[in-house]
Amino acid sequence: MYCLQWLLPVLLIPKPLNPALWFSHSMFMGFYLLSFLLERKPCTICALVFLAALFLICYSCWGNCFLYHCTGSQLPESAHDPSVVGT
Repeated sequence: MYCLQWLLPVLLIPKPLNPALWFSHSMFMGFYLLSFLLERKPCTICALVFLAALFLICYSCWGNCFLYHCTGSQLPESAHDPSVVGT
């Protein structure tokens, strides 16, 4: 389970509030995961636990899935606030 310490923080990285950055964020996360899996070759149990967690997050549409944006989920209220430009 040593390899999970490098995979689980990926699920905690929030998506950017700006919808224009969602594609570049998902491409970065996808390439990071692909390069991690090719370079480190995590054990089967760690890979299955990570894929199960990723599936559950994306299936439930909690809003932190980096693969796609759920159509039913809305942006937080701070996304429409003009004072939150630099975050």
